[in-house]
Amino acid sequence: MPDSKIFLPAEWHEQSAVQLTWPHASTDWQPILEAVNRCYLDMAKALSARLQLIIVTPEPAHVRKLLCEALTARKLSRISFCKAPTNDTWARDHGFITLLAPDGPCRLDFKFNGWGEKFPADLDNQINRRMMEQGILEGRYEDHLDFVLEGGSIESDGKGTILATSKCLLAPHRNQPLTKGEIEARLLEALHAERILWLDYGYLAGDDTDSHIDTLARFCPDDAIAYVQCLDKSDEHFAELQQMEAQLKAFRTKEGEPYRLVPLPMAKAVFDEDGMRLPATYANFLITNGAVLMPTYGDAETDHMAEEQLRKAFPHHDIIGIDCQPLITQHGSLHCCTMQFPKGTI
Repeated sequence: MPDSKIFLPAEWHEQSAVQLTWPHASTDWQPILEAVNRCYLDMAKALSARLQLIIVTPEPAHVRKLLCEALTARKLSRISFCKAPTNDTWARDHGFITLLAPDGPCRLDFKFNGWGEKFPADLDNQINRRMMEQGILEGRYEDHLDFVLEGGSIESDGKGTILATSKCLLAPHRNQPLTKGEIEARLLEALHAERILWLDYGYLAGDDTDSHIDTLARFCPDDAIAYVQCLDKSDEHFAELQQMEAQLKAFRTKEGEPYRLVPLPMAKAVFDEDGMRLPATYANFLITNGAVLMPTYGDAETDHMAEEQLRKAFPHHDIIGIDCQPLITQHGSLHCCTMQFPKGTI
């Protein structure tokens, strides 16, 4: 049995800070850097109104200038910088996974290898150690660099249950030759969890992550799960997402009760200039202190439907839309860009 005094908090646990790893001209964002900077500034405005913001960047002076032009002095006072070279900007997947324990936070540093060696990640895989070296984070550092795990691939309800997809955690170039059973045992031990609910169905066209859980289904308070629902039989995702929905309906809480399911609409199909579908998803929201930052995709009707559904899952939170059309051009969205640190960990 895991030590019940050490746990991986749910995302709605009160937070001290959120990390953003800022875009720059040496990343794949270069062709649309101005547009993606606007998106990051929108996230920074919303987050710095509620908690501390940690920005990782090789160019602190440049990012500070952008922020000074966009934020109030009060919000600027809540921002700190970690100077570090970076490959990209997906803080969710290279960031620390933080456990809470009686003696303070425990920072789990897993290996990030570009989602199964698809993209360079050598610099991003060093960011966590640089943050500790610069004294930005406190707590006990725990080395798990012999095991590949991205933050977007797991969800915690804060009560010992982890939600994950078998498509991702068993994908090539992650942790072979470990079996599913061995991977599960390793995760339960590292995360001090009691069980994993494995989703075996569900994907998004254009997704580089091999079906991260945070693109498909998310734990919410009071034993709820918000998930992407597809009702269009002509959509290529229909069969898989119907099977995913059936599996979610079959899941039970530790007390043996069904989860309260909150369906999110399928985002309107968006394509790149080569006609490839991009992975727009409303499941990629960020829960933070008193608010849920929700990705929007320029379709007023569907954006509104998603907002109304999230209000059912988070009746006591503000729902704040962030235009994430620039983010999906690089196959991610809002949650992928952020990593939260629970209260008491800064």
